[in-house]
Amino acid sequence: MSGVWKVLVCDSIDKIGVEILSKAGMIVDYQPDIALEKLMSLVSDYDVLVVRSRTNVSKDVIENGNSLKVIARVGVGLDNVDTNYAKSKNIQVINAQEAATIAVSELVIGSMISLARLIPYAHSELSKGNWIKKSLMGTELSGKYLGIVGVGNIGRNVGRIARALRMNIIGYDIYPISREYINEVSMINADLNTLVESSDFITIHVPLSSDTYHLFDKKLLSRMKKSGYIINTSRGGIVDEIALHDLLKDQKIAGAGLDVFEIEPPTNRKFLEMPNVLGTPHIGAQTKEAQGLAARVIAEKLIHRFQEMSI
Repeated sequence: MSGVWKVLVCDSIDKIGVEILSKAGMIVDYQPDIALEKLMSLVSDYDVLVVRSRTNVSKDVIENGNSLKVIARVGVGLDNVDTNYAKSKNIQVINAQEAATIAVSELVIGSMISLARLIPYAHSELSKGNWIKKSLMGTELSGKYLGIVGVGNIGRNVGRIARALRMNIIGYDIYPISREYINEVSMINADLNTLVESSDFITIHVPLSSDTYHLFDKKLLSRMKKSGYIINTSRGGIVDEIALHDLLKDQKIAGAGLDVFEIEPPTNRKFLEMPNVLGTPHIGAQTKEAQGLAARVIAEKLIHRFQEMSI
């Protein structure tokens, strides 16, 4: 393989990624607001597509990308990329899953504390001039059981922070959890139903797929403690929002922290009107540090791929 790669950046990324690729000799076209129609007409001219979550790299986009060699996601999830079709076309798909670990973990812990101490509701009422101290009886994280569904990079880091807060850790994953990590945080390795029934807080860290879509349906959510809280920073479709709303409304679940929704921006605004729900607009990895690291990781991976293919 000879020459250089032409790279089309379709979404906003940290400038460090563009700088690294340019210094490596790649031709980088930065169009962070590119419309689908324009993308469809231009994609055939590029070797690499770089995206975040805005751009949907569908089968049609890939079909038009006659020269595509790599699709790079500056983030963790790949649900906006048709990975199976890309693979069938011998196009590599890479992401920067390492970059979001700390940012997402800290948001999970922040959401747990905010819900446990009713901070969003307290602020909302105080801003209206209401002093409702007596009705803001919270709970402490110390001594509570945290159920981690998906014990990957982010799940493990959440467990470490929670353990430092003297929480007890319960873990579930379809893949084996390392004995070393289990010992590190004194994790109880449980099946999903047991985890849900036993946890005071549940945090979800699994990818969205046909197997995990509505994994937390009405039946599973109904197994939660009445005093339990659920945090979702993975993908919206993993939790059945209608079932969750009904259980929260009927006070069968204490609260929920939702950074992701089935439709984004969410059209179901019922959640945002509830005092026991903390909603954020998919900001799990939205820190300066995480975005800079993600762009750097992707740039370095692309350079490595180019070098491999040039041999």
